[in-house]
Amino acid sequence: MEIIHSINGNGKSHFRDVTMPDITSYGHTKIHTPLNRVGMSGVELPVRMRNQYGELMTLAARANFYVSLDDPTAKGIHMSRLYLTAQQLLGKQEIGTKTVIELLREFIKSQRGLSNQSWVHIWFDLMVQRQSLLSGQAGWRYYPVSFTGYMDKKSVILDKSVRITYSSTCPCSGALARQVVQKEFKKKFAHQPVVDSETVFDWLGSDAGMPATPHGQRSFADVKIRLKDFAHSMSFVELIDLLENGLQTPVQTAVKREDEQEFAKINGGNLMFCEDAARILKAVLEAESRVADYRITVQHLESLHAHDAVAIVTKGVPYGFQPE
Repeated sequence: MEIIHSINGNGKSHFRDVTMPDITSYGHTKIHTPLNRVGMSGVELPVRMRNQYGELMTLAARANFYVSLDDPTAKGIHMSRLYLTAQQLLGKQEIGTKTVIELLREFIKSQRGLSNQSWVHIWFDLMVQRQSLLSGQAGWRYYPVSFTGYMDKKSVILDKSVRITYSSTCPCSGALARQVVQKEFKKKFAHQPVVDSETVFDWLGSDAGMPATPHGQRSFADVKIRLKDFAHSMSFVELIDLLENGLQTPVQTAVKREDEQEFAKINGGNLMFCEDAARILKAVLEAESRVADYRITVQHLESLHAHDAVAIVTKGVPYGFQPE
């Protein structure tokens, strides 16, 4: 038995028996065929990222790691190398475009000729502090975000995804509610040839002056973009701000009465069907030169129905994202 003595990164002695069997290295499969993807899913690991204030945060993430198995006679890949490579790289570097590309490259190198392609999908909740609309308060939002990357001998593809939560007030119910107000107003004041403004003002401020209200719902926009230029990438916070500014009705954190009233006004000025929301976000991303492709899925969790309203749109790039 041959024993190799080495010192690990913590300065501690480590003994390895090189005679231990390694089926991956010399074992051969009875069925000779390559495999598209082999790896692991749901890997737990920390990632490091700066928030909008430049502060470095450590966030809990999960990831899927895969490589191709191109040698049809190889028993399997060196799976532990994917795990260790990811832990070492992501433990030292801030996660971003450059780091994900390096991770994809190191995955292929770690397989020593067995693989020519690599994939990675890393997802986590990004913490972003948001200011209130009027009161000067602030609170934190968690945004689900993810990196998806692919690499082969000729190309690198890198995608980013984010979920935006916003409020949507139904234009149809808005029109129907206004009609009810009109009818109640006419019923109340039809017999009066002249109605002074103070009387109308008081009536509008009473319960009778709001006999119907439009229904609104918490809504989601799941947006996936494909980056065009890795050297001038778009951060997650930039993407989030871009999308929320387009919709104008993102959900709030700390809210005082003046904030809630302002939120009601903003919703009243931005009534939207799911189709409207999808078109707004499409226009926003079409105007962004750093985005090569996108898929937008908006989902309005209706308060009127027991089901949801959904709209999906893609950029329409040949061989690009498809509706799902």
